Amino acid sequence: MLRIISVILTIAIALPAYAVDGAALLKQLDRNLSPESYESYRKLINIEPDGRKKEFTLFTVKKGLDKVASLFIAPASEKGRSTLRLGENMWLFIPNVGKPVRITSLQSVVGGVFNNADILQLDYAAEYNVERVEETGGEYLLFLKAKTKTVAYDRLKIWADRKKVLPTRIECLTEANMLIKTLYFKDVKNFGGGVTRPAVTETDSPLYKGYKSVIILAGVKKRDFKDEVFTLTFMPNLESLR
Repeated sequence: MLRIISVILTIAIALPAYAVDGAALLKQLDRNLSPESYESYRKLINIEPDGRKKEFTLFTVKKGLDKVASLFIAPASEKGRSTLRLGENMWLFIPNVGKPVRITSLQSVVGGVFNNADILQLDYAAEYNVERVEETGGEYLLFLKAKTKTVAYDRLKIWADRKKVLPTRIECLTEANMLIKTLYFKDVKNFGGGVTRPAVTETDSPLYKGYKSVIILAGVKKRDFKDEVFTLTFMPNLESLR
């Protein structure tokens, strides 16, 4: 009997401990946040230290890993403007200018704490590799490293609910692990069509003390688009998709 127990213990020690597949986990988190191809309506609110607010309403469409376009619906001063992201490349179209202009991921077409990379968010798996995953109570903690130097944040730390596989908090960091901003995901809501995700994303930053920005998701649903929707020539015509 002792010999049998010894053999069992030896086998148990030799077997590798169960490890979470970080890449698969990140892809699942991406899909839980949004379908691969979808349309959505969002309200973006910038809040200044004195309490003043500026609000924007956006209609956004996405296809695959790296195609995103947004149309400004409100306020009136911004109506008709549109943005396009194809991988690392981004453009802004202003109707009275008539020609799309290049913008960068770290700029912000709306001001506030959210930058263009946040507003035109790609799948996390498109831009980051998972270095490791830790399990802390009821959450996963994913440590992500950017695939290229052109990504807005060199590192991400994502806390995700283990049951829902949805983010609760994300810290955006430099290569030296300096905190740039924190994203907080709140108010998980069923949007229908198999999409259940946080309806509110808030952000603050030690670089913008007293400022806060909020994105409220009003609706998201699966929808397929032709590739021509995500071209410079289609930017003035995004309104036709609504």
